[in-house]
Amino acid sequence: MENEDKHWKQDFPINRGEANQVSRRDFAKLLAVVSGGMVLGNGIIAAKTFFSDDKTIGEKQKICAKNDIPVGGTKSFVLKNDSVPYILIHTEEGEFYAYEQKCTHLSCAVYYKPGTLKIECPCHNGWFDVKTGEVLQGPPPRPLKKLVVTLQGDDIFVQHPKTENV
Repeated sequence: MENEDKHWKQDFPINRGEANQVSRRDFAKLLAVVSGGMVLGNGIIAAKTFFSDDKTIGEKQKICAKNDIPVGGTKSFVLKNDSVPYILIHTEEGEFYAYEQKCTHLSCAVYYKPGTLKIECPCHNGWFDVKTGEVLQGPPPRPLKKLVVTLQGDDIFVQHPKTENV
């Protein structure tokens, strides 16, 4: 065993002082490689997003029949190929509106308050107009994301606005 211990220094001739030192040039090379990798990765993600052919945007999707939602009622749903929750609202005026069901303040779930024509975020007392999605009160900085609702016969369809970039 003693013979083996004597030869390891010859097999691995590393000076301990040099092993702990990194030259400025080597550190700069490492930074350049890591930065280049990050730029390349972000470029790939941007190109994939720009050139992706997402056919669900702008495509109508059936949610339910008109009779499934009573006047003043709501229905939560998720679009195909998406994980974002949405809410379909049937107002007392007989109109249908659909919005993303996340508050623009801290992403709390929002709810329709029947009889008020307002959407409420109970977390911080935020209120939105049911017809436009605009902020009426509270801390939300932006209006709710609105979907286009179309009625075809007795069925309700929704779709993303064609101008939206996802």
